[in-house]
Amino acid sequence: MGSEVPASGRSVRPRRSARRDSLVVCVTGAASPSGVAVATALRDAPGIRRVVAVDVRRGPVSGVTWRIADPSSPTVAEPIGGADALVHVACSDDLEAALDEDPSARRARVVRTAQAVLTAAAAVGVAHAVVVTSAMVYGALPGGLVPLPEDALLRAAPDDGLVGDMLEVEHVAQRAVRSHPGVRITVVRPAALVGPGVDTVVTRHFEAPRLLTLRESPMLWQFCHLQDLAGAVVQVLASGLPGAVTVGSSGAMSQAAVEAVSGMRRIELPAGLAVATAERLHRVGVLPMPPGDLSYVVYPWVVSSAALRAVGWSPLHDNETCLGVLLEEVAGKRALAARRVERRDAALGAAGAAVAVMGTAAVWRQAQTRHRRRSGR
Repeated sequence: MGSEVPASGRSVRPRRSARRDSLVVCVTGAASPSGVAVATALRDAPGIRRVVAVDVRRGPVSGVTWRIADPSSPTVAEPIGGADALVHVACSDDLEAALDEDPSARRARVVRTAQAVLTAAAAVGVAHAVVVTSAMVYGALPGGLVPLPEDALLRAAPDDGLVGDMLEVEHVAQRAVRSHPGVRITVVRPAALVGPGVDTVVTRHFEAPRLLTLRESPMLWQFCHLQDLAGAVVQVLASGLPGAVTVGSSGAMSQAAVEAVSGMRRIELPAGLAVATAERLHRVGVLPMPPGDLSYVVYPWVVSSAALRAVGWSPLHDNETCLGVLLEEVAGKRALAARRVERRDAALGAAGAAVAVMGTAAVWRQAQTRHRRRSGR
């Protein structure tokens, strides 16, 4: 490690054995909803001397040191310099922004950022790096384990969607463990996020007129409030937990309980029809995200948070409270045929199949009719 030189050309600092009662912590991706929550919690946590927030724009958190920089650039070593620990917030919580970016360009940026941040962290002497991804990397499959343990296989589809992005970030983190043995690396995988500003395939599922369910598979819902995610990150740094940890509210809600709390009705379909619908709508451009994302709103992906609970962490919010927060955030937002009504170009994402299936036949027939007319048949 001592021979490595950061891109800025500076000499590499010797790695510190920093006391956990006086940490300087750098947060990259700090202006995102999750990043804001993490930076805020670290600012208020005992034992944290200073928080350095790094992103391409300034976020709303006061009382931290903001450094405006591109985390995907090798020069990110400069703003990270001086930190004892680093938190890279890689989880996607702004679906609208993600859909505005070309998928291949987004994937390249996400991977480049993870590589740059972890390489820079090792180069400047960071002792502990925490990477926040998503429990979606485990996949959501019929008959899957409930709850999923931390060491469960990552069975998500490696497609060109946001979950595929998180899988790539996880691969970068795995390689960094081998490449930078002097840095303790922890991956934090939250359940479905809720909180101020969160916009995901799961939150948009609740913007639909009805909730999609499958006849063959009962759904269980688990959420993770941004404050609980942030508290988990603080606990990981305080305890020095390595490896991968999951974080979410205790237990899970049944589909019936979700419908009772939300006041929403369901639309129940056979699994084959729902999947085929999502695939067809994706092919004709109605659904911009991979149809595999549909699985995260129809199959359970409940996590245990066992490793965190073993070191004293517990969630502040239960699933019912989280659902209430989610419903408040999406209030007044409506989607139809996979697109938000109030903004024609803001796509709902693959979870929008919950709405799209209601008009599948009409949408598909219209697309086929247009195709036949263009081909002269």
